[in-house]
Amino acid sequence: MTARISGRNTAPARAESEEKAISDHDAHLLRALHDEHAEALYAHALRLVNGDRQRAEDLVQETLLRAWRHPESLDPRRGSVRAWLFTTARNLAIDAWRRRSTRVGEIYTDELPEPPEVVDETERAVEAWTVAEALNRLSPSHRDVLVECFYQGRSVSEAASRLGVPPGTVKSRTHYALRSLRLVLAEMGVTG
Repeated sequence: MTARISGRNTAPARAESEEKAISDHDAHLLRALHDEHAEALYAHALRLVNGDRQRAEDLVQETLLRAWRHPESLDPRRGSVRAWLFTTARNLAIDAWRRRSTRVGEIYTDELPEPPEVVDETERAVEAWTVAEALNRLSPSHRDVLVECFYQGRSVSEAASRLGVPPGTVKSRTHYALRSLRLVLAEMGVTG
């Protein structure tokens, strides 16, 4: 029983040391790959992305990551390691360009968009006062129907119920009230 327990305890330790050895080996290979090819790969990537340094760095990083994930591709018997790295970088750049060009609604520009229009609260206040003054110049029945339908947001039947008149009367009063309001606003010098 003791042998089994001790065997179980040593197996995870052995696997952990093997993983550490593999990751140390991978790290050494990746470091060697970077030291030997990164400068040339970065220059190649810069040409692929028209001088955009950030995108070139991302491209080099992704290319080296692919090399680390697929070490079998770096076998010298399969061809030049640098050629594989350059081809992979080129393919990644093309894929990135295709993804950007197929996105609908994205616009690439070096200029910032125009700032949003500033809302002039003074102008809004003057408009509100002008409309309020024009409403005061209407007859009470016309003013009441406009307030109920437009400012209170009530339907014709709701306004009819509140005003104590038939719905047809609300419709006709609304028509004539809007006509009168236009005339009053024109008299006040409001155009448009």
